[in-house]
Amino acid sequence: MKASAPAVDVVTFGCRLNIVESEELARQARAAGESDLVIVNTCAVTAESSRQARQSIRRLHRERPDAKIIVTGCAATIAPSDFAGLEGVARVIANADKSLNAGESSAWSAARAATASEGTRGFLSVQNGCDHRCTFCVIPFGRGPSRSAPPPEVLQGARGLLEAGKREIVLTGVDLTSYGADLGDGVTLGRLVRLLLKELPELERLRISSIDCIEADPDLVAAIAEEKRLMPHLHLSLQAGDDLILKRMKRRHSSSEAVRFCEELRAMRPDIVFGADFIVGFPTETEAMFRRTLDLVEECGLTHLHVFPFSSRPQTPAARMPPVRSEEIKERAARLRALGEERRKAHLSAQHGKTLRLLTERGGAARAEDFTLAHTPGLPPGQMLDLRVSGDDGKALLVV
Repeated sequence: MKASAPAVDVVTFGCRLNIVESEELARQARAAGESDLVIVNTCAVTAESSRQARQSIRRLHRERPDAKIIVTGCAATIAPSDFAGLEGVARVIANADKSLNAGESSAWSAARAATASEGTRGFLSVQNGCDHRCTFCVIPFGRGPSRSAPPPEVLQGARGLLEAGKREIVLTGVDLTSYGADLGDGVTLGRLVRLLLKELPELERLRISSIDCIEADPDLVAAIAEEKRLMPHLHLSLQAGDDLILKRMKRRHSSSEAVRFCEELRAMRPDIVFGADFIVGFPTETEAMFRRTLDLVEECGLTHLHVFPFSSRPQTPAARMPPVRSEEIKERAARLRALGEERRKAHLSAQHGKTLRLLTERGGAARAEDFTLAHTPGLPPGQMLDLRVSGDDGKALLVV
């Protein structure tokens, strides 16, 4: 017997902030008594992500022809006509109006602390938008200027997640290290972290999602060094290892500054693990420039890599720069991913024989403090356990 379709379904593409906003939209829909509704939250980081969203909408309409489909997110904000004409789409909602409630808007003049959960982990959105104009990025067009949720509101959201049984909270945002600049009174991400850890002694784990290393404030660096409940894992928005490419991207750091940041934090907290985002095949990138990205992975001691082949986006300066051949982009992306696999496997091997504190999740998985994945079949989610690493399978740790 075929199961009935869920009353409200959500399909999310892209960042953790979208995950948070999708859950809020679903809550609104259920509270309003909606039925046979699908919310598609889109991403515009790459042309591929936008294509996947359109493909998903077409598939959803075939599978649930009577369902009402609402489309929102960055791709829908930047190019609403790409979605409004698709069969089954009842409404396209821009990010500035990301609410299902009539008359309510999440206007770009403010930000809210919003929450979402993923099993034992809770996501807490504290910042939205971006004031920078990296030459490859359309996100400022979709998210607007940077704005921050006030600390009391963030604290309230964190308390709500803890009351719901979350043992780990992840702070999220579009440009997280810009948090507080619009609030004045010396508010920074580091001070927010200190506030949460001081006011919430029951919070066992606090994580920070992707950050810009050049914007890390002194309080944040000190907190990483001193606060053991702030997890020793950072994902850095590095994008490239060649300084000329970084300038053409309009990034705000040099390769030497990225290396120095990693070295300084590792000296303060030896157990810290770094991941990073990279764009491969940015316009004008030569083989020698790409090799400097490979070098940066080694020099920074990176463990987890997110590799994005360059995707030309309309409205951006990079779209007008001399492109790299698609075959070269594909080949370089494969090489960087292969290096990332080597780095991850080396990290896994280095954990053999150690006893790690793991937080179990659904599906027989768990995460160490440095976010390393472990297999924990048969263990229920939400357990904080000290387990010994017996080996790995190339993807995750095996524990006993």
